[in-house]
Amino acid sequence: MKRLFLTLLPLPLGLATLHAAESARVGAVQFNRDVRPILSENCFACHGFDPKHREGGLRLDTFDGATEDRDGARGLVPGDLAKSDAWQRIISDDKDEVMPPPKSHKAPLTVAQREVLKKWIEQGAKYEKHWSFIPPKVSALPVAPAGEDRGKLSPIDQFILARLDEEGLKPSPQAEATTLIRRVSLDLTGLPPTTKEVDEFMKAFAKNEEAAYRALVERLLGSKHYGERWGRWWLDQARYADSNGYSIDAPRQIWKFRDWVISALNADMPFDEFTIEQMAGDLLPKATEAQKIATGFHRNTQINQEGGIDKEQFRIDSVFDRVATTGTVWLGLSIGCAQCHDHKFDPIEQKEYYQMFAFLNNQDEPTLKVFDPNVDVGAMTAEFKEITAKLEAMVKARQDEVAAWEKEMSAEFREKLTGSVKKAVAKPVVKRTLAENLALFAIIAPPSDELRILSDRHKELDTLLNQGTTTLVMKELAQPRKTTVFIKGDFTRPADEVKPGTPKVLHAMKAGSAQPNRMDLAKWIVSPENPLTVRVMVNRLWQQYFGRGIVETENDFGMQGTVPSHPELLDWLAVEFMAKKWSLKEMHRLIVSSRTYKQSSSATPQLAEADPQNYLLGRQSRLRLDAEVVRDVCLAASGLLSPKVGGPPVYPPIPDGVMGQGQVKRVWTVSKGADRYRRGLYTFVYRASPPPSLTVFDAPEGFSTCTRRIRSNTPLQALTLMNDGGFFEFATALAKIIQKEGLEVAFRRCTTRAPKADELAVLQKLDALNAARVLLNLDETVTRE
Repeated sequence: MKRLFLTLLPLPLGLATLHAAESARVGAVQFNRDVRPILSENCFACHGFDPKHREGGLRLDTFDGATEDRDGARGLVPGDLAKSDAWQRIISDDKDEVMPPPKSHKAPLTVAQREVLKKWIEQGAKYEKHWSFIPPKVSALPVAPAGEDRGKLSPIDQFILARLDEEGLKPSPQAEATTLIRRVSLDLTGLPPTTKEVDEFMKAFAKNEEAAYRALVERLLGSKHYGERWGRWWLDQARYADSNGYSIDAPRQIWKFRDWVISALNADMPFDEFTIEQMAGDLLPKATEAQKIATGFHRNTQINQEGGIDKEQFRIDSVFDRVATTGTVWLGLSIGCAQCHDHKFDPIEQKEYYQMFAFLNNQDEPTLKVFDPNVDVGAMTAEFKEITAKLEAMVKARQDEVAAWEKEMSAEFREKLTGSVKKAVAKPVVKRTLAENLALFAIIAPPSDELRILSDRHKELDTLLNQGTTTLVMKELAQPRKTTVFIKGDFTRPADEVKPGTPKVLHAMKAGSAQPNRMDLAKWIVSPENPLTVRVMVNRLWQQYFGRGIVETENDFGMQGTVPSHPELLDWLAVEFMAKKWSLKEMHRLIVSSRTYKQSSSATPQLAEADPQNYLLGRQSRLRLDAEVVRDVCLAASGLLSPKVGGPPVYPPIPDGVMGQGQVKRVWTVSKGADRYRRGLYTFVYRASPPPSLTVFDAPEGFSTCTRRIRSNTPLQALTLMNDGGFFEFATALAKIIQKEGLEVAFRRCTTRAPKADELAVLQKLDALNAARVLLNLDETVTRE
C-alpha cells in the first residue's frame, strides 16, 4: 500500500549536461544549444545587452560586440584562442584575472564547459540569433529505431524514440489499461473515471485497444468537465481569485470571467480568438456581452482600498502587472525586468517596456452588469424608458393638484407622514423623484387602474434591471493617456513620452491606425510571424502532461531560459498548432494519443541511471494532483460530488479561525446542499487568506500569474487528508459505501484498480471509517500515475 512520504531527491541531471555530452559525441558545437547557456549563466550579467551594467566595455552576447577592437584587444578572435582575451581570462589562474571573477560568487567553469567554449572558438566562434526569436520551422521527421512498428507511431513518438535511440535507450512499455483510463480522465477532465466507465472501457479495450482508447479520448474531450479542468490551467495564468488583495482584501465579483473561460474552452474557441477576446474583446465590432466579459483577464489585478492612498500609484501598479503578465503568459519573456532599466539579459530596452505599457495605459476599469442569457435586456430597457416617460407625463399633469393638497395640509398631518412620502414633502417640487411623486399620488387619492399597471410594472422592471450579476471589464478611453518612460520605474519621475509599440527583436506590428491600441497588440501576439506565442503555449500544454516543458523554464524563453530538450519536436508542435487553426482540443488529442503519453511511469534500470529526471521522456511522469483536483477526486470517490458547471463561488467547510487571519475579519458562511460539494474550481478564494486545504497542496494565491504550479510533498498534506473537516466528511460518506458495497468497491473508487490481496488484508483490520480515511490518504489516490 502506497502512502505519502518525504523523499530527498538528488540534484537533477541538467539539460546542460545532456547537451555537453551530445556536443562531445558529435564534435560540432552549436551556439544556441551548447554555448549560449554557458555564456548566459556566467557572462551576460556583466557583458550582455545592458550597456549601463557592462564591465570593461566588452559585450559577449553578439558577434560584433565580442570581436570588437578595444584598444588592440578583442574578447574573441575566431579560430585563435591565444588572441581571444575572454578565453585567456577563463583559463587564467590569477584570481584578479580569471573569469567569472570570485566576487561574482559564480563557480569556475567546469572542464566540460571550457571544452565546449574552446571548440566553439576554434570552429569560428559562430553566433546564432537566439533560438526562440527565430520563427519555428518543421524539419523532416526522424526515422524511428529499427524494430518499431512505424505505422503506429505519431510524429511525437518519432522525435522521442529517435532521441532515446541516440543514447542507446529503450522506452518503457505501455501502461496498464486501468492506469490509462485514470490518467487520461484526470488529465482531460480533472475527475477520475467511475467504476462503470472503467468496466465498459476494459471490455472495449480487450476487443480493440486503439478503438477503445480513441473513443475514450473523444468522450472526455466532449465532456462539460473538460472546460473546468483546463479552465483552471488558464485561470492560474490569469491570476484569478475572488477578492481584491492587499490588506483589506474585500470580496469582488468576477466569476463571470471564470465561467467565460470554461465555456470558451468547452467550445474549443481557437486560441488566437481566445487571446484577442481577453486582450481586447471590447474593441471588436459590435462587441457582445461575452466578449466584454472576456476582458476580465486584465482586471484580475489587485485593487487597494486602503484610506489615504494615491490612487494613481496603484492604477499604474496594475498596468505594470498587466505588462509583465502579458509578457510572461503569451511571450514567455520577463519583460517586467525592463521596468526600471534596460533588460540585463534579453534585448528589451526600457523604452520598449513603456511602449508596451502604453497599450495598457489607455483604459477605464468599469463594472459591467451581466444578465441571465434568457432575459431580453434591450426590450426590458426600452419598455422601462417608455413607462417612465408616461408616468412622468402623469406627474406633470397633476402638479397643480399636488400643490393644492400640500397647501391645505396641517402641521399635525405632516408629522404623521412616513417613508418616501415624508421625504417627498420635505423637498422642493423640482427635486422629487418619480417614486416619491407616485407615493404622494397614492396618499392624495386612490390610483387609477392605468396608473396602478404602469406603476407596478415600472417597479418590476426597475428590480429586474438592477438584479444582474456584475463583473470587472476593460474599456478603452476615447482620449489616450500620455505615457512616458519612468526613471528607475518611479511613476513620480516621468521622462520622455512614448507611443504604443513592441520590442524590435520580434516581428513588426501591423497597426490598424496611427495610434495602435490593445486590438493591435492582441493581433501582434497571435500573428503567425510571432515566433514565441505558439511555442510558449504548446510547451505549457506539454508541461501539464509530462510535468516539465520541452523548455523547462516555461516562463522564460529568453537568454536566461533553458534550451529545449527536443527543439525539433517543439517547433513541429508549434507549426502543427497553427495548422490545426489554433485548436487546443486538437493538440490535446494529439498528445494523449501518442505512445509517449501512454507509457508506463516505471523506469527501467537503464533509464533510471542514464536519465533519472526523465528529460528524454523514456517513461511517463507520476504527478501529484493539483489542489482542486485532490478535492474533486475525494468528492467523486465518496459519492458527494456535485457535477454542476459554473455559477457563483461557493463556501465549503474550512477550519475555524482562518477568516480572522487577515487585517479584516471576514464571514465565511458554509454553503448548504449541493453547493457544499462543488468542485474545487468554484471555491471562493480570498487572496490574503485562501482555504488551507488548497494552499497546502500548492494552489496559487492569485497575486501574480502562475505558469507552473510547484508540487511539494509535506506531512501537512497527509494530515489534511486525514483530519481536515471537509475530508473527514468525505471519509464518512465513503465509509457508508464500504458498509453497503464493500472495501473493494471503495478501493476502486479511489484508485481505479482493484486491490491486491495483501492490501485488502490490511484494510480489513480497520473499521469502515478508518479504512475510508486511509483510502483517501493513499499516495495513489492523490497521484496521477
